[in-house]
Amino acid sequence: MGVLAVKTAIVTGGRQGIGRGIVDAFIAEDAKVVTCGRGQRPGDLPDIVDWQTLDVSDSQGVTRFAEMFGACDILVNNAGIQVEKTVTESSDTDWDLVIGANAKGVFNLCRAFIPKMNGGGSIINIGSISGKVADPSMALYNASKAFVHGLTRSIAVDHGPNIRCNAICPGWIETGMLDAGFDLANDPVKAKEDALSRHAMRRFGKPQDIAAMAVWLASDASSFATGQCYTLDGGMTAASPLNPGLF
Repeated sequence: MGVLAVKTAIVTGGRQGIGRGIVDAFIAEDAKVVTCGRGQRPGDLPDIVDWQTLDVSDSQGVTRFAEMFGACDILVNNAGIQVEKTVTESSDTDWDLVIGANAKGVFNLCRAFIPKMNGGGSIINIGSISGKVADPSMALYNASKAFVHGLTRSIAVDHGPNIRCNAICPGWIETGMLDAGFDLANDPVKAKEDALSRHAMRRFGKPQDIAAMAVWLASDASSFATGQCYTLDGGMTAASPLNPGLF
């Protein structure tokens, strides 16, 4: 039996990327998995996974979603949106879109499911290194992830010891968001080469790297871990701003 056997997990944004990687990893560890997204069920999603169409920024929709379930053991808040703009370029629509999904969405799910986890449970919020250091031209995204980190600590303090709450803070992960970020550069190819050189591991992360940490945080093996924001970025933010290739 897997380390998540007999546990029920809710994973938001499980259609693709990091969310899908977590869904697949949880299935492999024998968890019962429910995932959701704004669109229809992906055609390649395994039959054993329950899919629900949901906009996490919709408070009433999230409440109805939560009412469908009894006890919940694991909640992964992964759904998120990235808009590549500075503060002055951002519109009210951009604010509603990014903060609605990335901040309000996490808040909505936590508020709805914490009462269903009183017997013990693990909440895993997907933050970002962008909530600790600012990526250029992603003002709202950076701010939304900083909110996720703060909310993670508050939940851990307010709802322990029955509920543990941690955040995973990915760096550059091979998803659609990675390509969108490099597309902002004057020379995307050169920017990508420079970014790789700043990773101690000399590669970008994969969804499976984040999923492996999520499995640990969801399992009983991490029973003393709570209120923490775990950075998984291949060593990128561990380095000084000096170009290591010049030394």
